[in-house]
Amino acid sequence: MEKTALDRYEGIVIEALKNCSANLRKSFKTAFIQVMILYMVIPRKINFTQMGRYSDSSEQRFRQLYEHNFDWMEFNTSLMWRNLGRGLRKAIAIDASYISKAGKKTPYIGKFWSGCASAVKRGLEILGIGIVDVDMRNCMMLRAEQTPDNETLKNKADGYSLVDWYLDVLRKHRERLLAITPYVVADAWFSKANFVNELCAMGFHLISRLRDDASLWYSHDGVRTGKRGRPRIKGNKIDFDNLDLSLCECLDTDDGKVYVIKAYSQAMKRNIKIVVHYLKVGGHKIYFSTDIDMDGKDIIEYYRTRFQIEFCFRDSKQFTGLNHCQARDLKKLDFAFNASFAAVNIAKIMRNEECPTLSIGLLKSYLSNIYLLNRFLAKSGLRPNRTLNAKLVKELFELVADTA
Repeated sequence: MEKTALDRYEGIVIEALKNCSANLRKSFKTAFIQVMILYMVIPRKINFTQMGRYSDSSEQRFRQLYEHNFDWMEFNTSLMWRNLGRGLRKAIAIDASYISKAGKKTPYIGKFWSGCASAVKRGLEILGIGIVDVDMRNCMMLRAEQTPDNETLKNKADGYSLVDWYLDVLRKHRERLLAITPYVVADAWFSKANFVNELCAMGFHLISRLRDDASLWYSHDGVRTGKRGRPRIKGNKIDFDNLDLSLCECLDTDDGKVYVIKAYSQAMKRNIKIVVHYLKVGGHKIYFSTDIDMDGKDIIEYYRTRFQIEFCFRDSKQFTGLNHCQARDLKKLDFAFNASFAAVNIAKIMRNEECPTLSIGLLKSYLSNIYLLNRFLAKSGLRPNRTLNAKLVKELFELVADTA
């Protein structure tokens, strides 16, 4: 019997579970596979009540499943290697995302920045960790961690900040991430001295963007003057309106002038490599890498690919219910956030291997059609002749695909 797209989707989940080193119970695997399927076939809100309605399992079974600890990093890493391959130009993308949430009893509920609203809003926040492939221009999420609210951060230790918590998350997953790549890409918020220096101490290199008015100096060539006193560690201050072209490398580009400079950052107390992009419309942008041997073109391409993680947040919120979980337990919320990202990862593999012309939204509708038809037939007790009806069934399954 020919396998449907839903069967192949399930096969991807089973294959990834086989690559997990943990000894998982058969009952857990069965329920987990069912959850991954439900995330891609439930058309509306994805919560425990809806899962009970769209499956043969009770709502309580899913509530209990979400209390289990699961190694999402290992599971998603397996999916990442399958979709992105073993290409060399990969980077770890990190970013925070606001999660809409009402109520008063949810753990870590507080006020967080919402990029879509450009304002601080009450709700939750997660830190997403993904892997971006610069050449394929794609991102696969590895893990999401819920951000503590301000009161919880203050109670941890004196002076403990949000930056310290972000660093602790990366420190926890340090060995697994370094096994993939040492490069981390993040937006300009993360270009803080304490974050950069601690990240480099862990063995990573940060690629990010500086403020347009950042104070930087040309790096010193290391030649000593022979005079008394401390050896010089930096050259002259960089005037971005009048660059010293003898100390710059010019890059060929159609989008304005681009110069690569080895610079010294007073704030970070270290040498960095910067790329200054003078825009055609006026002004300039400063990108940097803590790896001073990195090629200037790579710095720009790595940073620009960072935005792929935003598409992962968008797809998870639109199609796999990232905002939908109504649990008031940290473990259940953690399971729900990561299950949503894992479902998007599996959908990306489906698109890459089976149906590259479909968007994730159309793929979800396609799989939902197959799932609902199978449910109707199973509940009706009928056993149609699939050989005679194969053409009609295929047309029904691909009804959504025709609109692509």
